[in-house]
Parts: sequence; structure tokens; C-alpha cells
Amino acid sequence: MAEGIPLDKSGFERALRALSKEVKATRENPDSYKCEGSQRCYGCTFTTDSVDCFSCTYCVECKECSECTHCVRCENLHASSYCVDSRNCSNSSYLVMSEDCSDCVFCFGCVGLVKKEFHILNQKFRRDEYFKKIKELEAEFGLKRGR
Repeated sequence: MAEGIPLDKSGFERALRALSKEVKATRENPDSYKCEGSQRCYGCTFTTDSVDCFSCTYCVECKECSECTHCVRCENLHASSYCVDSRNCSNSSYLVMSEDCSDCVFCFGCVGLVKKEFHILNQKFRRDEYFKKIKELEAEFGLKRGR
């Protein structure tokens, strides 16, 4: 055994499980500023009620997001901004209730899109049509107009 590290498979796996349990038990937010109600958020600023985020700013109720800003109730987003209730998206902005999208802007209820804009349920709209329909959808879902 090298310096306290078990080199046999079962010993290593046992040590790894113990380490994982120990780290997940912490509620600290290292290198973060004004993270209220958050757990294990690293390098985040003004992030609230979020868990396991990295380098996020002004995010609320997010989980496992990185380098995001102004996102709400999102999970596993990367380098995205102004997203709401979205999951597994990256490099996107102004997504609502969307999943698995990348490099998208202004999409509502979309899944699996790449490099698209002004889409609702994966259907393309003209910019003016999009915002007209979005206004109705936001009212229906009780979403605040933050743009």
C-alpha cells in the first residue's frame, strides 16, 4: 500500500466510497461569495439554493451547472444564461423547459436542438411570432417576463 492509498480493488473502491460520502456531506461553498442556501458550489457568486455548481452567477435552485448565469431551476447546464427549467444544455441562452440543446437561443419546450433559435416544441418561428407566442405561454405557465 503506497502512503495510505489501497492498491487492491476492493480496498480502493471502499476508500473511494468513503471519500465520496465525506465530500457529499459537506455544505461548504469554497471560493464562493454570497451563496445562500447552496451546497458544494465552487467559485459561485450570488447563487441561491443550488447544489454542486461551479463558477455560476445569479443562479437559483440549480443543480450540477457550470459557468452559468441567471438560470433558474436548471440541471446540468454548461456555459448558459437566462435559462429556466431546462436540463442537459450547453452554450445556450433564453431556454425554457428545454432539454439536450446546444448552442441555441430563444427556445421554449425544445429537445435535442443544435444551433437553433426562435423555436417552440422544435418548430421554427419568425422572431416576432416567437415573442408573441412566448408571451402567451409565459402567462399560461406563470413565468415572469425577465427579458
